[in-house]
Amino acid sequence: MNITTHQLEAVTVVRLAGDLDTSSSTPAQDAINEVIDGGAIDLLINLEDVGFVSSAGLRVLLATAKRLGAEDGHLRISNLNETVNEVFEISGFSSILNVFPTQEDALRGS
Repeated sequence: MNITTHQLEAVTVVRLAGDLDTSSSTPAQDAINEVIDGGAIDLLINLEDVGFVSSAGLRVLLATAKRLGAEDGHLRISNLNETVNEVFEISGFSSILNVFPTQEDALRGS
């Protein structure tokens, strides 16, 4: 799992690459927590380069949403491929998280 972050105005973009599964969920959660611990409360997680998300990966995203919600922050998720989108649809995560087709849509909030 490759994890990069950068700032776009007030939004911190976290870009994940690889599979978000049991072996990568802890490093991903640690990296996201480090960003939040650094003061970021408006996060956009771009999954464009994520090929698969397991239940462990979904837990990372849910934990992040809960943490940001408790701190009056916001989580947006963008760029799901067909496989990841199917996991989100089947699990119901597409209706409980703010999911956008593109990073640009997520930044606009539309």
